[in-house]
Amino acid sequence: MPWTRIISAVVAIPLALAAIAFGGWAFTIVFAILICLGQLEYFNLVKSKGMSPATKITLLVSQALLIVAQVKIEFADAVLPVAGTFICFYLLFQPQFATIADISASILGLFYGGYLPSFWVRLRGLEQGNAFHIAGQFATSWDWDFYLSQGGIYVLMSFSCIWASDIGAYVMGKIFGRTRLSDISPKKTVEGAAFGLVSCVSVALIWAFCLGWQTWWLTGSMLGLLIGLAGLLGDLTESMMKRDAGVKDSGQIMPGHGGILDRADSYVFTAPLVYYFVTLILPLMSIQLP
Repeated sequence: MPWTRIISAVVAIPLALAAIAFGGWAFTIVFAILICLGQLEYFNLVKSKGMSPATKITLLVSQALLIVAQVKIEFADAVLPVAGTFICFYLLFQPQFATIADISASILGLFYGGYLPSFWVRLRGLEQGNAFHIAGQFATSWDWDFYLSQGGIYVLMSFSCIWASDIGAYVMGKIFGRTRLSDISPKKTVEGAAFGLVSCVSVALIWAFCLGWQTWWLTGSMLGLLIGLAGLLGDLTESMMKRDAGVKDSGQIMPGHGGILDRADSYVFTAPLVYYFVTLILPLMSIQLP
């Protein structure tokens, strides 16, 4: 693994953990910056295809969506149709007539780059249930206590599953990968994807057991499969967009990784699935949330 890739990960992971630990506006601001940078990369890909999307207004309404998700989570879904209306209204009054491609690219930028990632803010905002007391869970001689809310637990759980999937797929794909997974992303192999999925499920099972979920072996497996498959879908989707735009990386902001989209593609589709899993599926299965 290239040193630049390792160094970028060493810097990014502590920042991610700090944002999760602080939560609240600190977490939202970090995601707002990432979403803004990711959307700019997306619109650069779109513009390379000759389209003229509503870049500025899409960036603006996406930030508004994050603010609403932080302040009043129950109103977050109402922002999407309003934001889409603003985007179409903006394109109608441009000097140059907008095309179907311009409108479609703008709405996709809102949905893919703003709405779906906003579920991370919603997930981190979950506060019901008991906080996770680190010192109470792991006996230690250190004289410190640390509490993490329910939302923080689920974000950390999701991130660790994604990290396990990415690392497992990358390492084992390099060592044992022989069968190409898809022409969309030639470097990905069936062997790497399979081991990444196994790694993701294994970490999810550990979390389910530690959190005391009933039938932890079932719920952990379900969650691990959801996260692993969603991450793979996000990865291939971003690869498809880059392939269509004729570029290798979406950007160069992260040495060894490329752009924000190159690094965060596994997180896009994951957030809403995890959010609805812990807020809808677990209660339906009569499982007590931690």
